[in-house]
Amino acid sequence: MSSLNSERAGTSLVHPRNPRAHLRGSMTRSRLLLSLTFVSGLLCALVLTLPSGEPAAAQEQIRMRLATVAPEGTPWEKQLRSLKRHIESESGGRIRVQSFMGGSLGGEKALVRRTAQGSVQAFAGSTAALGTLVRELNVIEAPYLFDNAQQADRALDGDAREIVAGALQRRGFVFGLWAENGFRSWFTKERPIRSPGDLQGLRMRSQESEVHLATYRAFGASPQAIDVTNVLTSLQTGVVDGFDNTPLFAFATSWYQAARHLNLSEHSYQPGIVVYSKSWFDDLPADLQAVLTSIPAEITTDGRTQVRRMDPILVRNLERYGITVHRPSASERAAFAKVGRPVQDATARRAGAQGRALLKALR
Repeated sequence: MSSLNSERAGTSLVHPRNPRAHLRGSMTRSRLLLSLTFVSGLLCALVLTLPSGEPAAAQEQIRMRLATVAPEGTPWEKQLRSLKRHIESESGGRIRVQSFMGGSLGGEKALVRRTAQGSVQAFAGSTAALGTLVRELNVIEAPYLFDNAQQADRALDGDAREIVAGALQRRGFVFGLWAENGFRSWFTKERPIRSPGDLQGLRMRSQESEVHLATYRAFGASPQAIDVTNVLTSLQTGVVDGFDNTPLFAFATSWYQAARHLNLSEHSYQPGIVVYSKSWFDDLPADLQAVLTSIPAEITTDGRTQVRRMDPILVRNLERYGITVHRPSASERAAFAKVGRPVQDATARRAGAQGRALLKALR
């Protein structure tokens, strides 16, 4: 109370005998308070609009859901983790990547459509899966197009890449980077495959892809288009007699457990690919678009290396598990190639002018 009384007393003694001077002093103080209030508000506004600080960064964060059927604990997951680190680092944390592995958001065909629609922002999978909407890409997985991985690398990293990127853009996708599944071979339950005629009449699981279906038909097999998530059950229950894929994928999905024979035909090279939803991509600022389309080549190179390093190890493991592995001779491979190669031109014709241009670039 005493201090309060002193303050009141002090205030009343400013100009004890001059009321006008007292009034002028009050007005000056009011103007000062208004000025301070204005300056304070201006400073607050400036602080809120500065690009630094955790709250502002959190408000700008963009979620990128990346979906794949690739299982966890594989070289594919490792490559996608590298991609995630790169994007989040180069974007300054403005893009947050959420990876959904093992088909947790659906099979490849469904994921391709969801990415085109924008409900999934990125897809990592096979070019054959994208071929369901981008027909030109079917050409890449035509049988006996490549003799070895180095030949495939040169083709895909050359002029073919621009043709692929253009085809993707026209169908609602943006090219991100290449990955790899590898060379696919035939696994069967009962009948070993030694010649083209051995495939005649077999019910073989096929990827949901026109080029894979056409390849099986060329060999006289009866292809059954089955989604990745249902293949093992189909093998175990006798719906199909076999399948084709890489040793790595057969291990990662446990499909090998239902097989007794493997012909290392390596009849179809299957690259992996990461694409973004164009509708989502187009709404991003230019600097973030640049982050997504300027992925270092090392991420692709490392991904390919990891997959290729595992293949011979896994083939030896298959033999240890009792699977009969046949390594075709040059003459045997030539016999298969003679039957399979016409699928290349037929697939390109179905894809139109750009399909033919892509086949020319790949050859």
